[in-house]
Amino acid sequence: MDEHRDERTDEQWRARLSPQEFQVLRRGGTEAPFTGEYTDLAAEGVYRCRACGAELFRSETKFASHCGWPSFYSPLAADRVRYLPDTSIPGRPRTEVRCARCDSHLGHVFEGEGYGTPTDQRYCINSVCLSFVPADGH
Repeated sequence: MDEHRDERTDEQWRARLSPQEFQVLRRGGTEAPFTGEYTDLAAEGVYRCRACGAELFRSETKFASHCGWPSFYSPLAADRVRYLPDTSIPGRPRTEVRCARCDSHLGHVFEGEGYGTPTDQRYCINSVCLSFVPADGH
């Protein structure tokens, strides 16, 4: 990613984000399923990191997984996200997805679930971690 790294302090993030955004983006929390504003959105556009504004996903890669969170089969570019092993749930290892620019938690990526997508991956991303910019700019 050719954009600079965003390394704000916790105090700066708290001033910029709502309490829920801070809990999910900066503390690795999860919003309740089926409550996010982008879970069922089908409009064309770009999804950005709500914390730093980095472009992360395009609507063309969003699909209806019916899991309760927005799902994508691929990030906008490989360098937009980074991956960390997540062993926080015993017996259920997962891969955490973070914004490459500001290191905010976005959600998790899963493979081999049988969705008919080109990558066989499901990026399960919290709506509260995203902002949406419609293709028409409005």
